[in-house]
Parts: sequence; structure tokens; C-alpha cells
Amino acid sequence: MPELPSASRLVHEADWSSTALGARDGWDPAVAATIELILGSPMPMAYSHGDDFLLIYNDAYADLIGSLHPSALGRPAAEAFGDLWRAPGLGGAVQDVYRTGQPFLEAETQLTVVRGPAGRPEQAFFTRGHSVVLDRRGEIAGVLTVAAETTQVTRRLQSLGDLTARLAGALTVDDVARVVLGYASASFDVDHCVFAVDDGGAYRYVRRIRGEMLDEADERLPPVWKRAANDPRAPLVAAATSGTPSFVTDGEPLREVATDRHEQRVRSLASLPLRTASLTGALTVGYRHAHTWLPAERALLHAAAQLVGQAAERARRFEAQHGTAQLLQRSMLPEHLPELDTFRIAARYDVGVDGNAAGGDFYDAFTLLDGRLAMVLGDVAGHDVRAAAVMGQVRAALRAMALTDPAPPSVLAGLDRLVGSLGAESRNEEIFVTVVYGVLDPADGTITMSSAGHPPPVLRRAGVAGEAPTAELVKVPPGAPLGLGGRWQTGQVRLEPGDTILMFSDGVVERRGRALNDGLDALVAVTASAASGDPRNLCALATTAVPGATDDDVAVLAVERAVAMSRSATMLVPAEPTGPSRVRQWMTTRLREWSLPEAVIGAAILCTSELTTNALLHAGTPAQVHIDLNAERLLVSVADTGTRGTVIRAHTDTMSSRGRGLGLIEELSDSWGTDPSVRGSTVWFEMLVPPRSAPTAGDSSAD
Repeated sequence: MPELPSASRLVHEADWSSTALGARDGWDPAVAATIELILGSPMPMAYSHGDDFLLIYNDAYADLIGSLHPSALGRPAAEAFGDLWRAPGLGGAVQDVYRTGQPFLEAETQLTVVRGPAGRPEQAFFTRGHSVVLDRRGEIAGVLTVAAETTQVTRRLQSLGDLTARLAGALTVDDVARVVLGYASASFDVDHCVFAVDDGGAYRYVRRIRGEMLDEADERLPPVWKRAANDPRAPLVAAATSGTPSFVTDGEPLREVATDRHEQRVRSLASLPLRTASLTGALTVGYRHAHTWLPAERALLHAAAQLVGQAAERARRFEAQHGTAQLLQRSMLPEHLPELDTFRIAARYDVGVDGNAAGGDFYDAFTLLDGRLAMVLGDVAGHDVRAAAVMGQVRAALRAMALTDPAPPSVLAGLDRLVGSLGAESRNEEIFVTVVYGVLDPADGTITMSSAGHPPPVLRRAGVAGEAPTAELVKVPPGAPLGLGGRWQTGQVRLEPGDTILMFSDGVVERRGRALNDGLDALVAVTASAASGDPRNLCALATTAVPGATDDDVAVLAVERAVAMSRSATMLVPAEPTGPSRVRQWMTTRLREWSLPEAVIGAAILCTSELTTNALLHAGTPAQVHIDLNAERLLVSVADTGTRGTVIRAHTDTMSSRGRGLGLIEELSDSWGTDPSVRGSTVWFEMLVPPRSAPTAGDSSAD
């Protein structure tokens, strides 16, 4: 009998255009990578595609099914196997995995296989695993089946499905890095793993080595990236630029480019290129001992690298779109809020949906010609460029009208005419805009406000004579949303020293499947229980007051009437290695001048040093440190002008500071948060201080 052609040859030569897979040049990348993995593996492996479970397998699997090969190749599994498909552990298991999406691993079990020219069923022992294969959209494309003699090999191969699933949910390159490092460490038990992507003519990379202590903070925070020169001696650079993988079994692959003793100890290393239309990078995994890279292991790493490269490219595109949308959004919001002697103001804006579109929520606060403060928070329905454009027009018009006639009814009447005109021009009568607008008189703390269909603000009353603080919704006369030709009345509320008013958009309190009143009650309760009435703290608490995810934008604006004038100071820290030490010296001098307890000084300096180091290392720009002390708390903020816009831990060397920055703030401060701005981000924390430490007179200074 002539020798049958290999399964790989049959797969590559077959015409698949009339099957559920379609022509080979149009195969989904994840499916194509899985099939190539199967064909290159010495382990018995099969892939069942689609609802009919179209069967593709390798030579090792062909040996198991004997005379059913090669006719079974490319046929629906039930048709190819006949009655055997209904045998326990075969068709039923594949169908269950395909239907539920849950992987299934059988312990070593006795399976029915077909061997011999007569096609007689025989018994053999195998460990078999089934897992789903997801396509580029994250949908189930088919089921991967692996028959192996060892559980370890099966789990390693099966983890490819888990990698695909996790990469499908990775939105950013940071997310991809976390998934890759976790996958390599768990599946291959490596001593050394590096994920690198191109970055302006060089490469940036993130590394994980055996022995690092990882905690939940590490998984929540972005990984620490480092830059690698475009040195062709580096295996990751060589793989990235050439597109060719390399495997070192025993040697010193990192000797010429090692940055520390951990890299010097690596003896075996696999370097896989990550190459797509718009991304170049590499994935390297290694051991501190000699290791033979078997063909199946090489095929698995190659398939994983293809999936990782595609995920990194998607993530990079998302980040570019996300950054553009956020810059558009923030550029339409005030870059700085007014600074008043006895009133403190803070705001926060979080983009809803997937963060990839501009929204219509807005806030503003500005000083009027007579010294009063105008403050507004509004919401334009929609999550697109049109909503953002309408928001920008409404905000700009409100400022112009308020500077002419700041009375709330007059301002809302003018905005009503504007929104009506915009709707008529666009032939769109569904422009929906709500606004709450008020004018604060700093002389006595009185706020006169009106609402155009917007939720009422929350008022937090400071406790008097040791009583607990309280909070309630402000009674603002309801009015029609803008553009409907309504009439608006005013309401008044007075801020006493220590009181805070909080304006918010409906994204703060609305959740699908829950009553609006539940969200309002939760926000009021959180506001009342806050450790202080500091507006920055209340803004951070408000955005997380109501449990559950929201797909709407979230905007909050808070104004506090201080008990007394606060002391403040600001320092601009250059992006130099000496920056953190200069901050420590400056803060020590200032806080001791203000007679703060040494315990508070030490904790504040430690946290500030970590955040300053973080800003200088990861944003790569100068940092601005601002300290503010009032009767009840010390507030410290560190702002940068970088583009990452999120909290990143400080990192002074490869083995220290794992989650340290965040851990210190959580442990030593009473509250903390991060606020995105037009450019960069601000990380802040506050510490409550004993009453004896409060200032007796106001002063301010700056360096």
C-alpha cells in the first residue's frame, strides 16, 4: 500500500473555499495560528471548526484514527466518526465545550480509538483536553482537542485557548503586557520573560523574572516599562528586526547586553518576533538552566507570539483613538479652576462607554466681574463628536452670557435659545441638554441657582460641636431641559464654614436595572460619611458612590467653604535624578514651619517622594508638587504633563517598590485619588491632622 501524504500537506493543498472555513487566504488569524500549531505538533491534536465541527488534525492524530484517515480530514466530525462520535468523551465533550465556552480536561482515561486496516476499535490510555478557539472578534470559532500522555503537556497546549480569551479583552498595550507575562510564567514556568514593542526608533519592554513578589496592586497598575537601545546584539532586537525566531539551548544569550545579574544567569532563551503591519516587537522567555526547545514547544511559542502581536497592534490602535478622544474632551473643559481665599474648588471627569469616544458632559467655574463665582455642570446627550461639539458651544455661550448678565434665569433663557437654534440648523429636534447653574457670593456663602432638567446638587453640612456631618439634595426648582422654551426659577442655599456643595451628572447615579432614587440615596450617604468635606476628596468618592458599571460619562464639581484660610505652597520639580530629594527637603522645611506633627510630616514626605519619583520616571516631564494645609487636613498633589494619565508605581530598581507607591498611599493617607487633566494627570492624597496643628492665619508661598 502506498504511503499516505502527511496531514499537513493535505491541509495546505486542499481547496477549503466551499467549506465553513472558506478560502485559506481569508482564514481568521487566530484560527490559522491554531491550525498551524496543530500541524507542527508531534502530539495528537485536532481542531473542530464551526457548528458542524469541521475536522482538521495532524499526523499524530491520524495515527489514532487509523483507517478513518484521510477521508475524515475536512469533513464534519459526526459524519467522519459515525457512531464513535456519540461515544463517551468524544462528540459530547466537544459539543459541550463549544456550547459553554468552558475548557474541559479529562484525567487519564481509557479512550476508544480506531486502528488497523480493518478499522477495528481498540482501547488506549490518553489524557485529553478540549478548549475553545476564539476568533479575532472574541467569538467561539471551534474546539481544540489535544490527546497527550502527560497532563503537563496538555495543560500547556490548552492554555493557548486561555491566552486567546484573555488577549481578546486586552484594550491597551499595558493590558497585553500583563496577559503575556502571566501566560509565560504560568504555562512555561520560565525564569525570565520579556515583552517588547517598538517605540520611536528603539524599543520599550517590560520584564518578569522568577522570584518577584507580585500582589493585587501589581495587577491593577500599569507595568513598569524600560527603554532598550536598538542594539542588534540583543536577542529581542534581533528577533524584532529580522522577523526570525531564535532558540538557545545552553549558553549565555544575554551576556553582551545584560543589565543585571538576573539576565547574566539566563542560559537558555527563546526569542520570538512580533510583527504586524504597524507594530514590531519581540517576546523572549528563558531559563537559568539548559533547556531543549522541543518542536511542539517551539510551535506553541510561535502561535502564541502571533496572537500576542495581533493583540498588541489592536491595543496600539485603541490607545491612539482613545488618546485623541480624551484630548478632544479635556481640551473643551477648563484647564484651571479659580482659586479663592476661603473657597476651594475641584472637579473630575471620567469618560464613559469604552473611553474611545468624546462625550457631552461638562463643568465650569469662573469668576464674574463683580467677584462672585459662577459654577455650572451640564450634560449633552450622546457619546460622539457631535455631542462634544454641542457641549463646547453651550459652555462657551454660557460664559459669554454670564459675564454680561449672570442671573441664572437669564443665562438659561439664552442657552435655551442657542440649543433651539442648533437643533433647527441641523434639522435635529432631539438635541437634549440639561444644566444646573449657580452663582456663589463669597461674602456670605450664598448660592443662587437654577436647574434645566438636571439632577439637584448634594449639600454636605459639616458637623457642629462634635456632631456627625449630614448631606441632602438641594431643593432647586425643577425646570425644562434646554431647547424646549421653558421658564426657570431660582433657589438659594448658603454654605456655612466647612460645608461643601457637589454638582454631578446623571452618569454618577444612574445604573441599568436600578431606580434613580437608589443612586441618589447612595451618593448622599457617601457624601455624608466622607472623612472631610475637601472637594477633591468628594469628587473622587462621588464617582464610585453607586455600585455597578456605567456606560455614561461622569462629571462632578465640588465647592467647599473653608473654616479658615489655608496655607499653601507649590514647587516645580525638574525631570532630574535629584528631583525627589529636593522635594523632600522643601517639604520638610515647609511642614515644620507650619508646626505639623513629625509623624504627619514623615508620612506625607514618604508618599510625596514616591509620587514625584513616579511622575519623573514614567511621565518623563517636570512635576508640580502642591501642598495645602487647612484646619482639618493636609492635601498634597503631584501633577505631571505626561500622556499616560494613570497612577503608576514608583520604581527605583528591578526588585523593589512592587506596588509600593499605591500601598504607601493607601496605608498612610486618609483618602487619595487620581485626576486626569487636559495634559497629564494629578495624583493627590490627604491626611487628617489634629486640631492643634491647624494654621491660625493664612499665608501662601511658591517656589
